[in-house]
Amino acid sequence: MDMASTSGNDCQDIIVRPLVLTVDDNEDNLALLNQVLIIIGCSFVSSKDGHSAILVAQKYQPDLILLDIMLPDLDGMEVVRQLKQDPKTRQIPIVAVTAMARTEDHDRILAVGCDGYIKKPYMIDELEATIRRFLFGV
Repeated sequence: MDMASTSGNDCQDIIVRPLVLTVDDNEDNLALLNQVLIIIGCSFVSSKDGHSAILVAQKYQPDLILLDIMLPDLDGMEVVRQLKQDPKTRQIPIVAVTAMARTEDHDRILAVGCDGYIKKPYMIDELEATIRRFLFGV
């Protein structure tokens, strides 16, 4: 996890930034998500497929997961199922970031255990507001 420290007169303040796992098989989508997280002041780890996303989530236990649903190996819904079954990762909020935009897709994604849903293409301020809501309650 990224940690930055600043020095005061006689003390040192440590600022711990929230850690977000971004999962998308498309490099451009991943870069955009990560850039938004940098602007918000978050640390991030990234994964390009479902299997590694599960391993990274178990290892780092991020504060939030932004998950594409259409992945090359395990689909995002199976990733969610596995994460929600694991006691180490079941409490991590997961937001689907997906092009699956039909009402029935939205309902299935939330039913499987996602805590939020953003459809692609998304507006940056919508993404930022969703991230802030899950990480900072605003």
